[in-house]
Amino acid sequence: MDDFRLVADDVEADIRSGRLRPGERLLPQREFARRRGMAVSTAARVYQELTRRGLTAGEIGRGTFVLGEAGPPTVEHGPAMIDLEANFPVLAEQVPMLARSIARVLEPSALTAVLNPVPVYATAEARAVGAGFLGRGGWQPEADRMLFTGSGRQSIAAALVTLARPGQRLGVEELTYPVVKSIAARHGVTLVPIEMDEHGLSPSALAETHRHTPLAAVYVQPTLHNPLGTTMPAQRRAELGACLADLGLVAIEDGINSFLDDEALPLAAYAPQQTIGVDSLSKRVGAGLNLGFVHGPARLTEPLAAAIRSWTWTAPGLALACAVTVLADGTAERIIRLKQRDAVFRHAIAGEVLAEFDLQSDPRAYHVWWRLPGKWTSDAFTSAAARLGIVISPASDFAVAPAPEAVRLSLSSPDPVALRRSLELLAGVARTIPSEVGAAY
Repeated sequence: MDDFRLVADDVEADIRSGRLRPGERLLPQREFARRRGMAVSTAARVYQELTRRGLTAGEIGRGTFVLGEAGPPTVEHGPAMIDLEANFPVLAEQVPMLARSIARVLEPSALTAVLNPVPVYATAEARAVGAGFLGRGGWQPEADRMLFTGSGRQSIAAALVTLARPGQRLGVEELTYPVVKSIAARHGVTLVPIEMDEHGLSPSALAETHRHTPLAAVYVQPTLHNPLGTTMPAQRRAELGACLADLGLVAIEDGINSFLDDEALPLAAYAPQQTIGVDSLSKRVGAGLNLGFVHGPARLTEPLAAAIRSWTWTAPGLALACAVTVLADGTAERIIRLKQRDAVFRHAIAGEVLAEFDLQSDPRAYHVWWRLPGKWTSDAFTSAAARLGIVISPASDFAVAPAPEAVRLSLSSPDPVALRRSLELLAGVARTIPSEVGAAY
């Protein structure tokens, strides 16, 4: 092989496309060389080049693994893969509902009005509708503090850059949303894991960490946490709110899964001066009809707006108009009710098929956390699943501290028959030992 870089380009393309996933182990160099018809020394140079590009890392005694930061934080898989990684539920019933709702937005007279740039505060109607939609249990954000972005990820990023400068630290749950890891890395912010218990992030652990490692802010998912599925009880939310006030810290509260729980008040209801709420329609309605929300205390509203403007994260006019329409006419609420029932149904399938294993979740959630049995590592199990055409998320995707041997399964994408079959296949893999699975392939 005259130029090992061309081979490295091929492997990089596999990583960027998702054919090789973060955490997946590459072939041993001798096997890679044999399959490619090259010298072992050339294979070694390919692997060195991949490491130089920041795509892989070698671990003595374990092999070479694809790094989680190698590609953009989006999910794209080939059509043959069963996707238990992405978690954006779209139900067949919602499509005609949405078509009827947004039809008038697409009429020429209405469409003309939404083709101009949208200010970060959008319109008075959008602010009122958005605040009412996010409200629950007698609480809702102040309409005049509602800001809009193109997605929940942009909302998180706007909150992060408002609260933390490059070189500062952001406290996160020890298992956290992978996109937060990517956003923080790109903005030069260091993540600091905060201990969790059965009720979520521990206020005492937060206080202890802040004393020894001062934090600029905290990011937290109090409701149906991703990936663990835990929901903070009211007392813990009150304790966390008091802790934030004592420490002078602001929390970025991600409510992305809160639509599946009608009961829990947001952290912002307990600590309105210490909370920036972020949310979106990506799961409530659909990733293709998305809109991000940001709301916080009055003193932070304009800094948040400035961040959104400067990074051009404002919402597109057509998406905003469609979103306001489906929120105002009740379509989004009807879709949410359907998804709540669908999540319970799918979760029951997972609970039945995987009943013998160590699962953690909430029956209302669209995901489960699976602590793996025996000698399985999360990376090995993820690779074994991929060889069966099933894409799952290893613990390393979420871990800030050393990762446990566990995986997250998202339940929303396949149809129920495919979901059950894929879970049965994974259960079969889990009942074996890794060496037996490797021999089968």
